[in-house]
Amino acid sequence: MNAEPNAPASTIPQPLKGLRVVEFTHMVMGPTCGMVLADMGAEVIKVEPIDGDRTRHLLGSGAGFFPLFNRNKKSIAINLHHPDGADAARRLAASADIVAENFKPGTMKKYGLDYQALSQVNPRCIYVSHKGFLPGPYDHRTALDEVVQMMGGLAYMTGRPGDPLRAGTSVNDIMGGMFGAIGALGALIQRGITGKGQEVQSALFENNVLLVGQHMLQYAITGQAAAPMPERISAWAVYDVFTVKNGEQIFLAAVSDAQWATFCDALGFADLKADPRYPDNNARVTLRPQLLPILRERLAQRSAAELATLFEKVGLPFAPIRKPEELYDDEHLLATGGLADITLPDGARAGQTAKTTLFPFTMDGHRLGVRLQPPTTGQHTSELLQGLGYAASDIERLRALAAVA
Repeated sequence: MNAEPNAPASTIPQPLKGLRVVEFTHMVMGPTCGMVLADMGAEVIKVEPIDGDRTRHLLGSGAGFFPLFNRNKKSIAINLHHPDGADAARRLAASADIVAENFKPGTMKKYGLDYQALSQVNPRCIYVSHKGFLPGPYDHRTALDEVVQMMGGLAYMTGRPGDPLRAGTSVNDIMGGMFGAIGALGALIQRGITGKGQEVQSALFENNVLLVGQHMLQYAITGQAAAPMPERISAWAVYDVFTVKNGEQIFLAAVSDAQWATFCDALGFADLKADPRYPDNNARVTLRPQLLPILRERLAQRSAAELATLFEKVGLPFAPIRKPEELYDDEHLLATGGLADITLPDGARAGQTAKTTLFPFTMDGHRLGVRLQPPTTGQHTSELLQGLGYAASDIERLRALAAVA
């Protein structure tokens, strides 16, 4: 079933509706966890400093962090450095089903917001910590996505020999947050059975190790170290980017013997199909250094559009080489509701509309959309404090606390 684009908000499934999540997060990893839960209907409350999450004002590659990872959330601005602010944060956290955080080890404990403290008040609390490393020899280190990509083999596999290169997006941060959410969902199921919460831990380094696990096992099985992807021994003979007519590029693949036959038939390569040197995929992989130059020479005479049309017609894998900004015009994303409008909360374009990406799955035939716009700093402070029993005068006092006690 295709997802219904622009479905009314009332028809979009919210399996976590009624669940309260309080997150003490910044940057990408922790906010991703909250976004997963928020998109599925949870009330997610983002606790920010009085002057706002610094992620709101990043430049360059960080400019999209806040509006992407903080949709469908409420914002409360609290000064944790002031005793009254810390007390308000504890009261808020005590009201939560799930508390999520991604600060340095020991930070939350300073404010009585660690799992041990909160579980004493609310034994049903599920506490999700997002760190650089799971507890062990490295857990004192400061980690970044790039740090764990370098030390965890991913940058080595992505770059050319001698030139380690981080992946082009925040893969560990995003996946680490997703694994935190997966752990939280599992803990929710167990809480439904036992009535008790638990602490869930997710970490960048361990996430990265999972990503390169296939290459670790490749070595364990074959006894040969995996080469960086640009120099890898491919599992398939035709599985590469080809430069074609007018210097355009296109990715083409044939990953089975049946696809190889279709590939040769579609392109008129009867001689290659009949060549006894290429009876099966493994033989073609072994002779890939000789086969690929032949294919490159022949394919160079055809345009990328011609090849795309041909490969789509016969059902072979292909892909144009696109830049991220070009995806805004992708006909499939536009037709299936894969992009949704958000109102930007900060910066020079505050108040203006932009399109954001949604999670890549459907529920009951619907994409999970945007119910709440990315919040402005402290947008929901008054209503949330009122819900905790604070009087109007106390709310104004808390809102007026200086950024530093």
